[in-house]
Amino acid sequence: MGMFDWLFGKKPEPKGKYEGEFRMLEGYRPHFSSWNRDLYESELIRAAINARATHISKLRVQTQGAAKPGLQRKLKHGPNEMQTWGQFLYRLSTILDMHNTAFIVPVYDQYGEMSGVYAPLPERCEVVQYSGKPYLKYRFSDGKEAVIEFENCGVMTKMQYRSDFFGESNHALMPTMDLIHIQNQGIEEGVKSAATYRFMATLNNFAKDEDLKKERERFSRTNFGQDSNGGGLLLFPNTYGNVKQIEAKPYTADADQMKLIKDNVFEYFGVNEDILENMAFGDKWSAFYEGVVEAFAIQFSDVMTKMLFTFREQSEGNIVTATANRLQYMSNADKLAVSAQMADRGLMTRNEIRDIWNLEPLPEPYGSQLPIRGEYYNVGENNNEPENDNAET
Repeated sequence: MGMFDWLFGKKPEPKGKYEGEFRMLEGYRPHFSSWNRDLYESELIRAAINARATHISKLRVQTQGAAKPGLQRKLKHGPNEMQTWGQFLYRLSTILDMHNTAFIVPVYDQYGEMSGVYAPLPERCEVVQYSGKPYLKYRFSDGKEAVIEFENCGVMTKMQYRSDFFGESNHALMPTMDLIHIQNQGIEEGVKSAATYRFMATLNNFAKDEDLKKERERFSRTNFGQDSNGGGLLLFPNTYGNVKQIEAKPYTADADQMKLIKDNVFEYFGVNEDILENMAFGDKWSAFYEGVVEAFAIQFSDVMTKMLFTFREQSEGNIVTATANRLQYMSNADKLAVSAQMADRGLMTRNEIRDIWNLEPLPEPYGSQLPIRGEYYNVGENNNEPENDNAET
């Protein structure tokens, strides 16, 4: 059994008559296709996407509520039997950044029950209609196709505009990609030009081609070593006149232009050099979290909740959440201040404080205890009730 059968082989085909593509009100036919010009081959763009996906993979996925207990137990251990939650989130984030559309499909067991989720990467996807209901029709690079109910799968999007289901492509980044390609070519040509001829000489007497070759090899061997292979010197007979050396000076972007190219990529993906070099903490990391990680976490939580639970189950408190402990990214001084203030007032348990410092939790009941300073007390306790304004003095 291959990956395709594992994902789609246990789900029965849709019942009803195929009625063609599902059209929107304005007549737009929703479809998704991957872009042939692969952004992921650019080192800078790959680094930006990797930085986003790395931090997003740290999110903690949890399910809450009493519905579908069997599925919730399985999801506590991972999204499916082949991946961890970190691997799943990393791949999902990468696909979303590459195509501005990412799909989450259910994985079914041998009994036809949902046992997990997976993020496929189809070559093309379109919304079709069976018996008046929308379905997602996937087509993969090997030609295989699969159809699944739209309501049973999740779709995450970025930069969504024309389509009611899918995000736009990354064609807006093409000018920057062309600049990166031209700059890389300039550097490559500069390296090649370093290996071209640096000297020219004219033999005063007329010589045959064989004589020129032997003299060039002898001169190079004597002056540049045995491995020079005749490089560095160009010999020609005196029958040629007015011979001049052409110096190739390939153009390369200066520091300001390179910074402009980088800034275009950073602004497009919402990152900066501190994020890429793992130097962001405190307020800088909080800004990145709110702009990138939190936005992904909210959309992922909403999509997964809608995908796994019915409206009634959602109203009863069944949800999927993806959260991160933002306090772990503070500086040590800020961590110490928060830990002291929260502990002094009994607002955090011992294990919650230890989690900020990436320490192992204490066993119960010690881990759930609320430490508090002795001079604090709750109003109304220990006979320390406030005076009544109407009481007699």
